[in-house]
Amino acid sequence: RSTLFPYTTLFRSLELVEERKEFEEIVATVLELLREKQYTDARRELLELNNVDIAEVVREIIDEVSLDSAIIMFRMLPKDISVDVFSYLSSDDQLEIIDGITEREISYIIDEMDFDDKIDLLEELPANLVDKILEKTPRNERKQINTFLNYPEACAGSLMTPEYISLRMNMTVGEAMAYIKAVGMDRETIYTCYIKDEVRRLKGIVSLRTLVISDDDVKIADIYRDDFVSVNVYDDQEEVSENFKKYGYLAIPVVDNEYRLVGIVTMDDIFDVIEEETTEDIERMGGVFDSTTTEYLDMSIMAHIKSRLPWLFFLMLSYVITGNIIAGFEHSLSKVIQLVAYMPMLMGTGGNSGSQSATVVIRSLAVGDLDFKDIGRVLSKELRISLSIGLILSILNFLRVYFLERETVGIALTVCLAMIVIVVVAKTIGSMLPMIAKKVGIDPALMASPMIASLTDMVSVITYFLLAKVVLGI
Repeated sequence: RSTLFPYTTLFRSLELVEERKEFEEIVATVLELLREKQYTDARRELLELNNVDIAEVVREIIDEVSLDSAIIMFRMLPKDISVDVFSYLSSDDQLEIIDGITEREISYIIDEMDFDDKIDLLEELPANLVDKILEKTPRNERKQINTFLNYPEACAGSLMTPEYISLRMNMTVGEAMAYIKAVGMDRETIYTCYIKDEVRRLKGIVSLRTLVISDDDVKIADIYRDDFVSVNVYDDQEEVSENFKKYGYLAIPVVDNEYRLVGIVTMDDIFDVIEEETTEDIERMGGVFDSTTTEYLDMSIMAHIKSRLPWLFFLMLSYVITGNIIAGFEHSLSKVIQLVAYMPMLMGTGGNSGSQSATVVIRSLAVGDLDFKDIGRVLSKELRISLSIGLILSILNFLRVYFLERETVGIALTVCLAMIVIVVVAKTIGSMLPMIAKKVGIDPALMASPMIASLTDMVSVITYFLLAKVVLGI
């Protein structure tokens, strides 16, 4: 089997390439048919695809043909397919489609959507349209929707759905299976069922697997588990996603402050959260703020400026400070002008060394491999790593500066000693700042490349010239 594995992977990759090629051919055909106003033929081509791919084609139609053509095709889809396709569209595309269809069509789509998708959509819609939709919604559901809409945006309550399977302790397995068959199609998931007491407090869980293999006359009270993980309705979405990553669940129950079950968060909702949080971390590591809610091309120029300017302004000020430090050593520089040539190398090495450590530590903090209690072990490890790297780089630089560039032993020694100190300090800063930030409640991603680079540049300049004063006596 191990011998065949690479070939199996290759064949599967070739199949995926071929499938993508076929998909792109269908997209090109649909777009061409729509340009020629042949909507019936375009509809027939679309229905050859699955609903996720149809949503992707609708996006292409909006971009390449027109919004009107996309709306016409959306209306021509069978109703059950159109609802599913709508749920796979981005929020911006959903709003564009809604602007072009009737209130009756909007109400139908919202009625048929999964509850959590429905809440996400209603949060995006104008208030007057939401009011009109809620007027036509049954009273019990309207009350439930209003409750969900009032939860803070990035908490477990805003992610959860009330569409779960709830069982009673005194049920038999046979009764439970009959109940699941009766209501299961309207629930988000049936693989885990939740046991509540008379006042809706969550008591335990039972898996569908356990129910299937148990005898019909067995009581739920005899087979349920009380060793489960739950989250509070106000827990941050990042904390919820960490629970999913840690325990590998398909769904996690959400409880209120009285431990009453109010909903569940499912894996498909967490995928969006993980993508959002990862994007946020990557952007913050690059010095970009608050641009994750809108796609790049959909953001205005002013929004891009606002998301990028603060960090650049801060870094500009930090480099002004670095420039003033260099100016303070102007007298020393005038005596040994050769020192200037090695400043970019030392500052760049310091910045890169700090960024390496910061990246590794931030990633480990994000996935739960590290916590603040590990700060001593991290510091010890980074000191050993940085000393080894610093020594290797300094030896290589001594050979280059002294033998190839024919500088004096004093200058070569100054550069090499500065290299060791700068690498050690930079890696220490890079590894410690994210952990301290995490401890005080700041996003560790903020302590990434731009911040580390500005700090290590200051340290590099000061270290370099102080060593030059000592070694060269200037």
